[in-house]
Amino acid sequence: MPRLQILELPEGSDDDRPPFALVIDQVDMTLADALATAIPAGAPFADMATRLGARTVLVFGETIEIPANDLPADEHSIPVTIHVEADTTLFDEQIAKAAHAAARYAGHSSH
Repeated sequence: MPRLQILELPEGSDDDRPPFALVIDQVDMTLADALATAIPAGAPFADMATRLGARTVLVFGETIEIPANDLPADEHSIPVTIHVEADTTLFDEQIAKAAHAAARYAGHSSH
């Protein structure tokens, strides 16, 4: 079954977000070749990299290991997972202000 991976690329001075390449490996190359020739320029998937915000899409039949995507393992060789929690304080404040304004507006008759 094909896998999707992200290969981060060096950031340039004019990049507004980190550039990346989409890597699709373990692909049946017969199918990949058929799809590549079946999708004419201008077709919905012809500009897949651009539509995804990627610099390019790389397709391989074999397995491609991207070391940066490897998860560190603990002493039992179990991949270490990292739980990241977003700081939503500012977002929560914005929602509260918007809800308060909406409640004031709903109680105000403009007729």
